[in-house]
Amino acid sequence: MYKSDKKLLILDADGTTIDAFSAIEAAFAHHGLVIGDETRFQKRHKLLKYMGGLKEFPSIIRKNLRKNSRAQLIDTLTGIYRQEARLYDGIADLIRELIAAPDITVGIVTRNVTIEPLETLRQLFLRHDIDIAELDFLVHIPLKETKTAQFRATREQFGVNPARAFICGDEHKDFMAAVSTGMHPFMVSYGFECHDRLTTKFEIPHELISRSSAELCCRIRHALDLGVLAQAPYQNSSRLMAPNIQ
Repeated sequence: MYKSDKKLLILDADGTTIDAFSAIEAAFAHHGLVIGDETRFQKRHKLLKYMGGLKEFPSIIRKNLRKNSRAQLIDTLTGIYRQEARLYDGIADLIRELIAAPDITVGIVTRNVTIEPLETLRQLFLRHDIDIAELDFLVHIPLKETKTAQFRATREQFGVNPARAFICGDEHKDFMAAVSTGMHPFMVSYGFECHDRLTTKFEIPHELISRSSAELCCRIRHALDLGVLAQAPYQNSSRLMAPNIQ
């Protein structure tokens, strides 16, 4: 039924592999704006999509954004992504392992909002000793489009069994897109949506959610048989920390 025996992993960029909060915080600070702490940032979960989500901002930021062109803010954010933004701890090593694994097809599907986003990601990943040309795919989709169609198209392009296909994401829409295309979701709660929002509002099973990038890396390595590494064995985060129910 399928032309490939490989596994497929589709990575998300902002909030899953890239520390987007720190980059956005720095961009706003450059324009004299303060977005608040990360907890409040996660509650305004569409903040990165500020080109179309201005209502997500506190009134003082909305007022100032009208004075300081949003185009200027995007330009600043682009420079920060290219020169300063970082991958979350452990992610760079994981991606290099995934690229080197002969039985894994790996790439990125992103809605990054910077100027020329593919070039932005090329520069960012290169600073972490990763050549994105070595990925099997890198796809940018507009903010108004869901990832569902692209997930399905990518899986079909490589002829991978849905049971051997995985995605990583930090928003409930990533989860829905994965389920809709028959893929297994690796979800994280350190990005744009917090653990409580993912589990309580959208009823995403806590067993699928990693609270840190270290845990995500461990889950992926275990699921994709990347071998025995110098790290603690896989453990479900629900046994390590109770859900943050408010």
